[in-house]
Amino acid sequence: MRVVDLFCGCGGMSLGFQKAGFDVVAAYDNWDPAVNIYKLNFSHPVIKKNLMEDDSVENILQFRPEMIVGGPPCQDFSISGKRNFEGKRANLTTRFAEIVSSIKPQWFVMENVYNIEKSPVLPAAIETLRNAGYGMTKRVLDASFCGVPQARKRFFLIGHLGDDIGALDDIINTHLSAKRMTVYDYLGNSLNTEYYYMHPRNYSRRAVFSIHEPSATIRGINRPIPLNYKKHPADKADISDEVRCLTTKERSYIQTFPDSFRFDGAKTDVELAIGNAVPVNLAKYVGMCIAEYIAKSKKG
Repeated sequence: MRVVDLFCGCGGMSLGFQKAGFDVVAAYDNWDPAVNIYKLNFSHPVIKKNLMEDDSVENILQFRPEMIVGGPPCQDFSISGKRNFEGKRANLTTRFAEIVSSIKPQWFVMENVYNIEKSPVLPAAIETLRNAGYGMTKRVLDASFCGVPQARKRFFLIGHLGDDIGALDDIINTHLSAKRMTVYDYLGNSLNTEYYYMHPRNYSRRAVFSIHEPSATIRGINRPIPLNYKKHPADKADISDEVRCLTTKERSYIQTFPDSFRFDGAKTDVELAIGNAVPVNLAKYVGMCIAEYIAKSKKG
């Protein structure tokens, strides 16, 4: 199935769907650092383009997509900072729905922060897609139950032309892991540390984690341990020589990018690209569920 990835970032969704057996034929993004990383890791075209432009639909149609996937930038819905449901990024969610409805591929997958369910933008996007003939399954998935060693909740809206509402619910539920994946489950002792520091959103949250639990959500910021850091009651260890920050590459592993995936560019840009990415194995999980549904449908 020919897949086009919109708002592709550095390629987490694309790689996950490739691993699930889909043929990703093109990708689009408008942020140069992400586009540059994507180019290093994929052989198909990645196009730098503002998808709000009028010729976007025509441009995408050249690749004859049977599926469109994408994660419209989501900071306007983020749980951190001020929420803005009317911002430019919110408009990109609406735009994703408009593009899908104009092209009408057999399938689409939209990914976003789970907080989008509280926004007025989502019902409008769903209405646009429903009017185009899509039956949809919507789910918030915790990545740690989907093969990712990270406590990261993400919203998915999966649409199939002419299908029922919630058609993929059973398959999605069937394959969820019985327990959360820990960093140790995924990486073993390869980090050479049992405890590590991840800079918190604010100091009311802990910052020291054990490899024997899922990582906190990988964000686009990777700061050093403050010299005056005071232990949080929930920290798994005291700040000491045995506690360190994760490297940029190690953070990409927790996003389930393979070791062979190349990240070139300014450190701040690379960290942001990694933090904004869809975890590869989470995208693969969704892709595998769709592939299984298609296979079962063909068998009748």
